[in-house]
Amino acid sequence: MKQFLKPLAAAAVFAAFAATTTASIADTITEWDLKTVPAEQKAVDDAVTRFKAANSGTDVQSVHTLNDAYKTKLKIAFGAGDPPCVFASWGGGVLHEYVKSGQVVDLTPYLDKNPEFKNKFLAQSWTNVTFDGKIYGVAADNTSIATIFYNKELFAKYNLQPPKTWDDLVNIIKVLKSHNIAPFALANKNKWTGSMYFMTLADRIGGPQPFINAVSRKGSFEDPTFIEAGKRLQELVKMGAFAPGFNGLDYDTGAQRRLLYADKAAMELIGSWEISAFKSENPDFYKKVGTFEFPTVPGGKGDPKDVIGTVGDNFWSISKSCKNPDAAFKLIQTLDDEQSVKDHIATGRVPPIKGARGDEPIVNNLLDEVAQAPSVQLWYDQLLPPQLGELHKDTTQALFGLTMTPEQAAAKMEALAKTELK
Repeated sequence: MKQFLKPLAAAAVFAAFAATTTASIADTITEWDLKTVPAEQKAVDDAVTRFKAANSGTDVQSVHTLNDAYKTKLKIAFGAGDPPCVFASWGGGVLHEYVKSGQVVDLTPYLDKNPEFKNKFLAQSWTNVTFDGKIYGVAADNTSIATIFYNKELFAKYNLQPPKTWDDLVNIIKVLKSHNIAPFALANKNKWTGSMYFMTLADRIGGPQPFINAVSRKGSFEDPTFIEAGKRLQELVKMGAFAPGFNGLDYDTGAQRRLLYADKAAMELIGSWEISAFKSENPDFYKKVGTFEFPTVPGGKGDPKDVIGTVGDNFWSISKSCKNPDAAFKLIQTLDDEQSVKDHIATGRVPPIKGARGDEPIVNNLLDEVAQAPSVQLWYDQLLPPQLGELHKDTTQALFGLTMTPEQAAAKMEALAKTELK
């Protein structure tokens, strides 16, 4: 009898262990994001702590990863069929690929059941996460646009004013170079940093329509707008507008900002999220920072009030592999609750919540630019399908390196667009 009971007891223990393990897996939510500034990480971590306190028995495992490493990590996880439960993305073409492969939860029913939560967001924030009438993401934080940050003290020292025209900008470049100061800080190993110059130039030259036409296949990536943008970009390179070695410097390690902090560069074209990094890394430098819109280009059709960016800098989504999507949505609500909004605003990042304003003029000025912008163009590499987005970054980096002509870059983009944008 004893020999018979032993295996029964062992089986019972195993069953209990398996049940506990299964419950543990079901009650653990994995959350991935690309928060690398300590204050931003804390805003997320504090929200997770509040969620866990309000949802006893549900654990959350958060992982914060550097920008480029995050993109690769997320792609591998989805490819292996094992993505995190809650994940941040930029919306647009990249998120759409995961949606088309049936790996992302449709959040429309959750939002319909929580109209107060849905309606607190700006209407524009849903644009880049809505596909075929269904919503697959909720804005994480920040309305981000590409803007030029500049060192006001250096400009005053050399009697410079923010430029209104291309000729004004060329003059600034010449003056700064004569004093051995790099006009622009750029770390373009990451490629998307240089992409901002190409996108902005294309918009100033042709306005938003040429890109819209190229994507919708009513036009072409060989449109004169894109070729002219490549030529203007290479003009900047040839006149020495960027710090030496820019194509090999890494933005994720802070190389771009360090040039500014050391007064080795005077300007930086980058997303307005940079305010958070300035405030965290170098508050004294932040006191010297001003912003201005990229100037007009001769013969350009684009409105200088147009902006490149996004209403919602990253979006929270839920993967279909999540064992408890209901709890995951509650986590997203906590990540976007009133306290989270306050915490993000304190870092200089203002979520696209109706009526939300920053704590300081520079932040609110940028929000006003978005509100008044005739066009808000999502980053090319995020709107385009992944392969085409990568080619855009590759060809732009080659333009910066003067290893490809604008015509060659445009032809490569158009050739791939014919297969990727059917």
